[in-house]
Amino acid sequence: MKFFVTGATGFLGAYFVQHAIQAGHSVMALKRPGGPKRAVVPNVQWVELELDQVQVTNLEGCDALVHFAAAGVSPKQASRLELMHWNVTASQQLLERAHIAGLRRVVVAGSFAEYGLSADKYDLIPPNAPLLPTTSYASSKAACFVTCHAIAVELGLELCYLRVFSAYGEGQFESNFWPALRKAALEGRDFEMTAGEQIRDYVPVDDVAIAFLHAASRDDIVGGAPSVYNVGSGHPVTVRAFAEGWWNRWHAKGQLKVGALPYRANEVMRFAPLITEPNPPIGEKS
Repeated sequence: MKFFVTGATGFLGAYFVQHAIQAGHSVMALKRPGGPKRAVVPNVQWVELELDQVQVTNLEGCDALVHFAAAGVSPKQASRLELMHWNVTASQQLLERAHIAGLRRVVVAGSFAEYGLSADKYDLIPPNAPLLPTTSYASSKAACFVTCHAIAVELGLELCYLRVFSAYGEGQFESNFWPALRKAALEGRDFEMTAGEQIRDYVPVDDVAIAFLHAASRDDIVGGAPSVYNVGSGHPVTVRAFAEGWWNRWHAKGQLKVGALPYRANEVMRFAPLITEPNPPIGEKS
């Protein structure tokens, strides 16, 4: 298959491209003008455009659109206007142009943050839980979902919307929790964190890429009837337990200072997904 991938230089997108190529697919990968230079990779064709500049001609000849690009992904900041433009309006335009180009399959990356306050109502959050976001970024992603869902129904697209929980791994922004924790551990420094009572589902980024590749190439997604899934490990833990586990694995010499930092404003204490469909086994390539 040939995939058109947005956000291909980002954390999740780069892993997806790698797995897609390893599985024998070809990729047309979008990067922003002036963005990071990429090494020449067989079967990857780089397209240097802003997301809202992608034309029908850029999408022609592809079998599926895999949409990772989003503004405001932590730790990057974006205004509410920017969030709505890139995460909603530009995404709507992209799906409409994909339809004109003849693409049927569309896979869109969502966020567990879309559930927001709804998460408090469930031990395990189902994919059809109400979306009650508590941040501007999360609200723009929830709006993206609603928009993509409607477009898919109206145009008969085979939409698979995957809400990703706490992905982590090599290549993640250094100020995110896992890479910041690792850096402190390997440098022998203390690490300050909250009390760590939050429940999160931490999922290795390779597992996320495999789930998206499966969604892009599976043959049971129905046009006009969007499918929505959570992508996680299925093993929620406290932030403290996750940190202590890695701290010990790295044989850190510094001190893990639990409780040194306050919780964020509007902190949702439990984000644990209901995995309604098991992810493909690790290492399986669609």
